[in-house]
Amino acid sequence: MGTKKLYAGAKLRETRQRLGLTQKDFAAKLGVSLPYLNQMENNNRPVSTTVVLSLAQEFGFDVTELSTGDSERLVSDMREAMADPVLADAAPPLSDLRLTASNAPALARAFLHLHRAYRQTHERLASLDEALGREDARTLPSPWDEVRDFFHYCDNYIDAVDRAAENFASPSGPEKNIRVRAVSALGHLGVAVHFTDTPALRHYDPDTKRLTLSRGAAAETQTFQLLLQVALLEQDKLLEATLDLARFQSDAARAIAKIGLANYFAGAALMPYTSFLETAQEVRHDLEILSLRFGASIEQVAHRLSTLQRPGAKGIPFFFVRVDQAGTITKRHSATRLQFARFGGACPLWNVHRAFETPGRFLRQLAETPDGVRYISIARDVSKPGGSWGAPDRRFAIALGCEITHAPALVYADDLDLSRPGTFEPIGISCRICEREHCHQRSVPPLERRLTIDVNARGTLPYEVG
Repeated sequence: MGTKKLYAGAKLRETRQRLGLTQKDFAAKLGVSLPYLNQMENNNRPVSTTVVLSLAQEFGFDVTELSTGDSERLVSDMREAMADPVLADAAPPLSDLRLTASNAPALARAFLHLHRAYRQTHERLASLDEALGREDARTLPSPWDEVRDFFHYCDNYIDAVDRAAENFASPSGPEKNIRVRAVSALGHLGVAVHFTDTPALRHYDPDTKRLTLSRGAAAETQTFQLLLQVALLEQDKLLEATLDLARFQSDAARAIAKIGLANYFAGAALMPYTSFLETAQEVRHDLEILSLRFGASIEQVAHRLSTLQRPGAKGIPFFFVRVDQAGTITKRHSATRLQFARFGGACPLWNVHRAFETPGRFLRQLAETPDGVRYISIARDVSKPGGSWGAPDRRFAIALGCEITHAPALVYADDLDLSRPGTFEPIGISCRICEREHCHQRSVPPLERRLTIDVNARGTLPYEVG
């Protein structure tokens, strides 16, 4: 098999601009001519081996970033936006979307921002009675969407916060228990911790400096909430500086993102990067062993595995998703080529939906997306008890997976037949952008395919995809 050429013009150009160098100076440091650099930055030529080595030697650049940029995410997001019925007659071919994502990523992001604004305006008009008279009915990105995109395009890895959490978790005294260390850190800040029979997981009163946690919450949840409070109080300057760099467009988005960053710190302190990565590799990513060793829940472990994207010490690029019983995606992240639908639910053929039927068990699935990429995925329910008689349970399911090339590093791949094509189930992202012709679970026709309708015949679907 021939070596795949690496076209990474946008990433090369972003690197040069971040370093504050002209094309002439950058070309000189890389040992190439100015015209050659210009051709590489415009994707007219692939990035040469000489340039890759020079990037690593001259600038300490993590060259894996050249092949793991935002291109696939942008293509996936644009395909979904193009599936909007209003754009049905103007949808460009996939090749054009890939060209835009690789050569003009800023333009692609601007288009996605415009489409998001259009959808929000459309939804407001659909509920006009509610919107009339409101002063805040402006065309701004949804705060949730804005924060989700922030983490999405950071690869769900925030370096400064991650390293601060790892430093906090490093034993600096006789006490190595992270829970006790969190309580001690809060004590030094004058915060008293109390456990009561309250339905709220956590409540902090800044006037009395009293932190109240639910006695009925699981131990790992209590520890997580303690660390989250440490982040909000002890690491406030770091969180605010990170938020300043993000430049959110609303106070609501900034507030949501601050909670997200505090959650990130808590997870990173509970499962410090270096030791967690080494242990994950040692136990071949066995979620149950990792859960026991780090005192974390299965969901916390799965989510943490999806954040191991530190330059120079990257883990397996995983995707992670959580869905509710209606199939709505409530958490999502992907460091792989698989990207989730931004609107609507996940593909019904995915094993994450079957996890509700087998509580307490891991389900394994070998799957193939329409682009021919194959994955291994594990799914499990993560239901959360109400804590008392009559209190409703909260039911979710999570899925964690990666491309099949990483399967040997996963204990869940043992005894699976990875060589036979028939073992890989066909899954998709969204029906509107999935081109499979014979899917028995299809809800709407694919956008870019011609349909044949025969009034005298009916198969699984009332039409045939041409």
